[in-house]
This record gives sequence, structure tokens and C-alpha cells, in this order.
Amino acid sequence: MPKSEIELREEIEKVLDVLREGIAMHSGNVELVAVDPVSGKVSVRFQGMCVGCPMSDLTLKAGIEETLREMIPEVTEVVAV
Repeated sequence: MPKSEIELREEIEKVLDVLREGIAMHSGNVELVAVDPVSGKVSVRFQGMCVGCPMSDLTLKAGIEETLREMIPEVTEVVAV
């Protein structure tokens, strides 16, 4: 049975909590904005020093998206909004 949006949000938040520790070391943060349980698309918003940082694309794809896809198979894509 597919996971609900609430279940996915809870799982994603747990993974993001771990990732936030590293992001916080660079005075940044990431907020979970939306989860589409049908498509697997996750939307996040960078905060703090992450906003406008040239490394934020790398953090998004190689850090956040890769980790979420590995830990939560339902996640197919992560985008910044």
C-alpha cells in the first residue's frame, strides 16, 4: 500500500533532521515545503546562508536528493522552491 503524504513527510523530516546538522555548520537550513506522494517529488526551501550560495545546487542534488532517494524509495526528485 502506498504511503500517505503524512507518512512520507514524517520520514523525510527525519532524514532532513540529520542533514540539517551539516547544513547548520555553514549557517544554513532547509525547510520541507511540499511532498507529492504520487510523483515522489519533494520541494524544499533553503534558508540562511544557503540562499544564493553557489554550492546550494550541489547540496540539493548530491546531498539532499541523493540521500532522500537512497533512504526513502518513494522519493524520485527534490527541487528547491
